[in-house]
Amino acid sequence: MREMFVAGSALNQTPMKWEENVSNIKRAIKEAQEAEVRLLCLPELCITGYGCEDWFLSDWVAEKAQSFLPEIVAETTDIAVCVGLPIWKEGKLYNVACLIDNQQIVGFYAKQHLANEGVHYEPRWFTAWENGTQSEFTFEGKSYPFGDYLFEAQGLKIGFEICEDAWVEDRPAKHYFERGWDLDVVLNPSASHFAFGKSLVREGLILPASKAYGFTYIYSNLLGNEAGRMVYDGDIIIAQEGELLQRSSRMSFKNVDLITAKVNFDGVSEKPTLNPDPKDKNTEFIKASSLAMFDYLRKTYSKCFVLSLSGGADSSTCAVLVGELVKRGLNELGLKRFLEKIHRADIFEELNKLSGEELRKALGKQVLVTAYQGTVNSSQDTLDSAQALAEEIGADFHHWLIDEEVASYTGKVETALGRKLTWEQDDIALQNIQARSRAPIIWMLTNTTGGLLLTTSNRSEGDVGYATMDGDTAGSIAPIAGVDKYFVLNWLQWAEEALNYKSLNHVNNLNPTAELRPLEQTQTDEDDLMPYFVIQAIERLAIKERKSPMRVFDELLKIELEPEALLKAHVIKFFRMWSRNQWKRERYAPSFHLDDFNVDSRTWCRFPILSGGFDQELRLLERA
Repeated sequence: MREMFVAGSALNQTPMKWEENVSNIKRAIKEAQEAEVRLLCLPELCITGYGCEDWFLSDWVAEKAQSFLPEIVAETTDIAVCVGLPIWKEGKLYNVACLIDNQQIVGFYAKQHLANEGVHYEPRWFTAWENGTQSEFTFEGKSYPFGDYLFEAQGLKIGFEICEDAWVEDRPAKHYFERGWDLDVVLNPSASHFAFGKSLVREGLILPASKAYGFTYIYSNLLGNEAGRMVYDGDIIIAQEGELLQRSSRMSFKNVDLITAKVNFDGVSEKPTLNPDPKDKNTEFIKASSLAMFDYLRKTYSKCFVLSLSGGADSSTCAVLVGELVKRGLNELGLKRFLEKIHRADIFEELNKLSGEELRKALGKQVLVTAYQGTVNSSQDTLDSAQALAEEIGADFHHWLIDEEVASYTGKVETALGRKLTWEQDDIALQNIQARSRAPIIWMLTNTTGGLLLTTSNRSEGDVGYATMDGDTAGSIAPIAGVDKYFVLNWLQWAEEALNYKSLNHVNNLNPTAELRPLEQTQTDEDDLMPYFVIQAIERLAIKERKSPMRVFDELLKIELEPEALLKAHVIKFFRMWSRNQWKRERYAPSFHLDDFNVDSRTWCRFPILSGGFDQELRLLERA
């Protein structure tokens, strides 16, 4: 009876960070050997990192990756391991999985289907390998099978699908079955970006295939914020003939996350208790975002996050993400390893004297520096909201007024124009100067603390350009720009109870407002724009599904989202504001890809800065 432990390992890699990437690979192999694992699947392109982008087009990056193969091979005593790397062959670059067995290279499988949608542009760098084609590759003077082969290792017949290979109907597993290849196991090394609900989709690709074709399937994804924008959830799935044997608890803060299962390849495997892995959108958001921010902090060697904490929904969400980063990191890594990973081992002795809530808040003060930057138009409610949340997290909290700076800028322009600025004539200018006056001092605080400035833009603001460039958009990273404001508002309600942030009661009882007009004008975001649930509904049809203004209006009219005249006005306003504000989206700080689409012009959504602005389409809608 062939019964053995198999495993998948998620790795938190960084593009071209060679020593750490190879160290993680070796550590995964060692942990697997200690667990008596005989077959280990590592993620796609794990030697180089997946996100090298145009550096893949160089000759030296692939050569450098191959130079590490011998020392990885040397680590594989009594175990078979697949490791991912790029390989140039006859002038073309291939995305390859190298199978190693007991210190010997068995062969190389080349990816057959390249991701070329959404955030992926693999054909820019790689060539797809033709199904059924077999060749050879010479490495260190020896020739090895290269291409579409049935490999053997550890007494098992092994096939491959690399990430996108499993997402197409004409997948390699189907061809293995049609050829009559009697496979024991299919390995899928992946670099599959996180999106809400995507893990369940992966299960739907893996479990039915393993049942239909009668084999064991091992899926291993990358982990963490690898290159800046995309988050990888470290999903590991081990299935046998339609049964889920084991899976990871995704979004680990560890560099190496190993999951094992004991598989009977000649019978039925015993099904162990599965690791818990909540998949509701609220939980996925906090886990993915806090992990992405943790990696961004440590990989940029920043000492802390700095945040202009206004007391509103967006900045409060960013603050909670940092608070959860601290909680989760402490729970999973412990204080010593947490501080080592963020390059703050110097404060270990100081903090190690503390425990429990006292330790969490003390660490929170080290990791998050906040400032409430008030004006005459700011309310006591938002100050109370900001201060209460900062105290609950333990963040370092500062409070100052910027009226002097606003008055200085305004006075200079009034002198230049020869007239006083008024709210009736200069509304946008008087609003924007307040937001812009906050930027220099918060940047200065960031520079002096060695921090990383967070900007609080959300996706709905990105849609309609409801943000002040060089003002509230100032920052190095935009943690919530991948989600819409309607989600943010509902998530804060959930977080107050589910995550036990009682101070969120303040912000959850406020109407979202920029507080840039005089208080007596009772400014709110939705009065300036439209209801956030309407923006969300229009956005999904107009941007994700790319429907025309008329089609968007017709579909939303059917569900009676708003009265007809009001809905028409909202749709027209959305498309006009979208078109006018592409230049802003081009300049927003990098954001995390969290949903099944985003409006980041660097990744998912490309729109011209200059366009016709849907003029004819909107005139037709106005007359309808």
